Amino acid sequence: MMDDNTILVQRTVRSGQSIRFDGNVVVLGDVNPGGEVVATGNVVVMGNLRGVVHAGAGGNEKAAVYAFRMQPTQLRIANHITRAPDGEEPGSPVPEIARIKDGMVIIEAFIPGPERQ
Repeated sequence: MMDDNTILVQRTVRSGQSIRFDGNVVVLGDVNPGGEVVATGNVVVMGNLRGVVHAGAGGNEKAAVYAFRMQPTQLRIANHITRAPDGEEPGSPVPEIARIKDGMVIIEAFIPGPERQ
């Protein structure tokens, strides 16, 4: 999941703020609405993801987005774009992962360990 090219952001990304990095980004905090995180690798949010996130910005379809609560305004992986559904109860009680599967962005519960596919 991670390599040596990873930046650690130890704060909440607030409205109007943008983090852009050529590699992986780990946010120890929330990404608020109006905040943006763009990475050529994976994005991990150790909090609420409610802003805009773009993983695999260089076209990497193997990139993923991980968050404790996945409620993005907009979520992109490579050239695939999605957003949170309207009218649904926000968030999951478990951490989630968004990734490309069969050409579509899917969001599912994060299951650590080798049994994850």
